[in-house]
Amino acid sequence: MGDLVLTCTGDLSRNRQVGLKLGQGLKLSEILKMRMVAEGVKTTESVHFLAQRLGVELPITEQVYKILYEDKDPATAVCDLMNRDLKAE
Repeated sequence: MGDLVLTCTGDLSRNRQVGLKLGQGLKLSEILKMRMVAEGVKTTESVHFLAQRLGVELPITEQVYKILYEDKDPATAVCDLMNRDLKAE
């Protein structure tokens, strides 16, 4: 639990820094040039492809994947998540 809290709030968290930079409008390719290695970037890719292979719907992972690998605007991704049809989840 401590790792999760630190990843979300700590200024030294590489995953958080990548997220902040994406929110500021930088593209993943620009961020990665800074030699910043965030395990969440590759994990997102792996989870996305595994979910596709298994036919599992992971809406948040899908949007994060699109932001990271398809240059989707983060604000648009949030809107798309918030405007999804309601389901029992």
